Amino acid sequence: MVRRILSSKALKSGNLFMVFMRITLDLKKSLEENASDCFEKAKKAKKKIKGAEEAVGRLKKKLAQEEKRVKEAEDKRQEREAEKQKPKRKQEWYEKFRWFFSSEGFLVIGGRDATTNEIIIKKHTEKGDVVFHTDMAGSPFFVVKKKSAGKDIGEETLREVADATCTYSRAWKLGLGTTNVFWVAPEQVSKTAESGEYMGKGAFMIRGKTNYLPSRISIAVGIMEDSRVMGGPLSAVKKHCSRHVEVVQGNERTAEIAKRIRAKLGDADLDEIIKVIPAGGAKIK
Repeated sequence: MVRRILSSKALKSGNLFMVFMRITLDLKKSLEENASDCFEKAKKAKKKIKGAEEAVGRLKKKLAQEEKRVKEAEDKRQEREAEKQKPKRKQEWYEKFRWFFSSEGFLVIGGRDATTNEIIIKKHTEKGDVVFHTDMAGSPFFVVKKKSAGKDIGEETLREVADATCTYSRAWKLGLGTTNVFWVAPEQVSKTAESGEYMGKGAFMIRGKTNYLPSRISIAVGIMEDSRVMGGPLSAVKKHCSRHVEVVQGNERTAEIAKRIRAKLGDADLDEIIKVIPAGGAKIK
């Protein structure tokens, strides 16, 4: 004869499950044998509960990850929309080049490549300006615009421009801390090559005395009062920017560095930040 005892449903309190099992007693078996059967059934039920709890845990983790992904995507979408809605600031003529204002208030412009080197020397250099270059091939030309401050160019400006010329030269990629930088007057810079030589795009012949200055790698990125991003020697950026971040040579990707800089500066244009970071890897000091 077999007697059946019906159970109530399983209950849960906190993380503890209380299960009332349906127990079937076989009267042909001994008490010990029935107890053994019940014990085995209880072990199987416990394993099922544990498996269910683990499955719930995995689902919760996946749900949290998906919610995070959706939130990040929404934040990026809102960020893009906010950028679109911002009124576009009219750019100054010099913003197509590398540029900064020296501590003494002089506008300094520099080439980004061979084409902009050519444009700067041919179209934006005049008597009274000072032209900077390095002994390295592929160096940018930097020009101090004398009329921009209406006074004589001082030693502090010359030093800062020497540092900028060094920083944006191949010295940055090569991991050097300095390189030979000199300055000359505009009339010493010519596109006319010596007999048998050819001046390629962005290259110029320097004639006459060259004035060498000590230089070092120095670059910071700052945001000005009108939200313009200025990149240049640390001393110049500190003078003109309310907030700034110093950058040094490194192996981190430019785009990632730019994002971290924007997070520190606040309302700054990401593309403008990318433009002022020297090519060849960097890191935040």
